[in-house]
Amino acid sequence: MVAVDNSILSKAQTWLDSPIEEAEKAEIRRMMEQEAPDELVDSFYKDLEFGTGGLRGIMGIGSNRMNTYTIGMATQGLANYLKKTYPNEEIKVAIAYDSRNNSPLFGEVTASVFSANGIKVFLFKELRPTPQLSFTVRELGCHAGVVLTASHNPKEYNGFKAYWGDGAQLVPPHDKNVIAEVKAIAGIEAVNFEKNDALVEYLGDEMDDTYLSAIEKNVLAPEEIKQQHDLKIVFSPIHGTGITMVPKILKRIGFTDVTVVEEQATPDGNFPTVVYPNPEEREAMSIALKKAQALDADLVMATDPDSDRVGIAVKNHHGEWQLVNGNQTGSLLIYYLLRKWKENGKLNGNQYVVSTIVTTDLIDKIAAHFGVEAYNTLTGFKWIADLLGKFEGKKEFIGGGEESYGYLVNDFVRDKDAIISCAAIAEMVAYAKAHGKSVFGLLMEMYTQFGMYLESLVSMTKKGKSGAEEIQAMMKNLRKNPPAEINGSKVVRMIDYKSSVEKNLVTGETQAVDLPSSNVLQFFTEDGSKISARPSGTEPKIKFYISVNAPLADEGQFDAVSASLQDRIKGISAAMGL
Repeated sequence: MVAVDNSILSKAQTWLDSPIEEAEKAEIRRMMEQEAPDELVDSFYKDLEFGTGGLRGIMGIGSNRMNTYTIGMATQGLANYLKKTYPNEEIKVAIAYDSRNNSPLFGEVTASVFSANGIKVFLFKELRPTPQLSFTVRELGCHAGVVLTASHNPKEYNGFKAYWGDGAQLVPPHDKNVIAEVKAIAGIEAVNFEKNDALVEYLGDEMDDTYLSAIEKNVLAPEEIKQQHDLKIVFSPIHGTGITMVPKILKRIGFTDVTVVEEQATPDGNFPTVVYPNPEEREAMSIALKKAQALDADLVMATDPDSDRVGIAVKNHHGEWQLVNGNQTGSLLIYYLLRKWKENGKLNGNQYVVSTIVTTDLIDKIAAHFGVEAYNTLTGFKWIADLLGKFEGKKEFIGGGEESYGYLVNDFVRDKDAIISCAAIAEMVAYAKAHGKSVFGLLMEMYTQFGMYLESLVSMTKKGKSGAEEIQAMMKNLRKNPPAEINGSKVVRMIDYKSSVEKNLVTGETQAVDLPSSNVLQFFTEDGSKISARPSGTEPKIKFYISVNAPLADEGQFDAVSASLQDRIKGISAAMGL
């Protein structure tokens, strides 16, 4: 039984005394009267934190839950900051939402609060992908944007993701300034919920053609697509927004044999066919894989509910369907893009690619081979987008991505984009097939040239207040007592991104890290392994990223080298107590 202190009871009472619906008051009373008050504590022990990306949490009533009131307070805070930042302008915002339960309602609430504060609103009248919201912010010259989504989280979650006028998620100074404004909202009474209908304009499909046309212009291999137009593609939107755009873009760029997984085609916030609507999970891809097997397909693709992430599956050298992980897909995309840019005579030394500090170092190695600069940012696509903004008009962005299945090609969108990525991946597969290779064959070609890299992610979920404290203690202990060796290999370098210090553990030398402070630790061992520890900013998790590598002489050695690298990952996991 969890003890309920007076601060929690006081906060619950404040909500009872506020102008909320009677049914919601009854729900709070039910929690207050129950014998095991864990639910009350988790609902009210803190305010749902408006982080640098916005809000994300479990839906329900309470200060630590996603509901119309916490959404309203977040929107009011963002509205206040926009009005302070642009005092003499007509402020415009764009709003989109995904297929999650309550997303349309939360979208309307967000529009109501913005319009009540004199802000012009462009609200999609139907669900649309997150990256299309990013595109729309830029296309309509908006000052900010919001998308109601919890990405690939379980069905009980929802979220409020905020964007600035550049189409990117908030970065300094706006992130901290908006957070301060949201924190300054004293309570529900401080929110103006009275919608001004005159300031709300609903967007239909008029933005779709503009967005899809921009993607269509990115095609690098039109002849290969024409030759392989009947490439067999199986696509699943996993009950999300991908159904609105992916089939359309594949058709527009020339693919004629696209099978949509019917069982997962209808948007549904209950995600009835999956446990977890995440294309990283084989279970979420299982229906699509069965369909691909029956059709003898060339490619399987699946997007998460808000279509900023895409997972793929291809046949391996044993003829078995294999999920391609985020690092592999990102590396393949960069390898294909750079190779095709070179073939098309477009590389002139002014191009660059971007990945994050926890993404595979293989991308850097590929870029170096093609004479293209590679940049690494903090985890989170907003930092990639921030770099795109800094280099706009100075350097040419080819592509980038992160290990968590998010990629981007070209820079007219400023967030990870599964719609663009599906188009580019299908094009890559057509290119490979036109040159007598499977996708797996292209992967082998890349590994034999640059070395085989294998990554693993271990996520430890720690729910509630005690879980958050446990995660903090784990990070504190790793900083205070860093490992001298991991899996029998000496730790030679350590980077603490919180203190922005990199230390050579052999020489004792230190140097500053030129990135914003972030609660991440990295350990590098003598045998080339990299281990990163990072508490999630959006979920009650701490994540450990493990990367190992070894040379691959030829495709025939793949199974043996793969097994050896997997053993190294298991050894590192055991050594770290994971």
